[in-house]
Amino acid sequence: MALVKLNNRGVRSATAFGSISALGEMRFIKKVTASSSATVSFVDGTSDVVLDDTYKEYLFTFKNIHPGTDNQAFQVNFRDGGSSYDATKTTTFFEAVHSEDDDSELGYVAANDVAQGTGVHTLTRGTGNDNDECVDGELWLFNPSSTTYVKHFLAEISDSNNNGAISQQKSAGYCNVTAAIDAVQFTFSSGNIDAGTFKLYGIKDS
Repeated sequence: MALVKLNNRGVRSATAFGSISALGEMRFIKKVTASSSATVSFVDGTSDVVLDDTYKEYLFTFKNIHPGTDNQAFQVNFRDGGSSYDATKTTTFFEAVHSEDDDSELGYVAANDVAQGTGVHTLTRGTGNDNDECVDGELWLFNPSSTTYVKHFLAEISDSNNNGAISQQKSAGYCNVTAAIDAVQFTFSSGNIDAGTFKLYGIKDS
């Protein structure tokens, strides 16, 4: 069990009970506010973004991400040194759903998987665009600069979908490339990202 607290510099740190050493610090890197944006991208070395071997773990958070078009999947993809977001990946996806009429479901969604493909990874299935509907959540990316190992990522999402339901999506995968991952891009399956806030943090080892 761990306790998260603020240190004397206002930086979040984690300490374990029974241990006198810090486990790491969360350091803010970049905030991007979407406004009718086709994509939101975090590119290493561009606009103050750090996405290299400075940190072994990176955390992306997204708040009140509102699609311009109804019933769209929120997506992510990764760049491995070229100009395109097409890193080869294998992924998995499941969700729990509970609707306003008290219907519910829990299941693995094979249709949202990628098997050694270059396409986007799906984070939600059908986000609504009513004025009060949005996506919130986080995505972790581990050791993206490794040129030895695959680059794992995992995401947890809370999504108000177009059917008047709340969905919790959990997904994970790895980029099966030897090159470093140097950029991450978020999109909807169609239409713009109408509004919302994205933040990037690095997790510094103790």
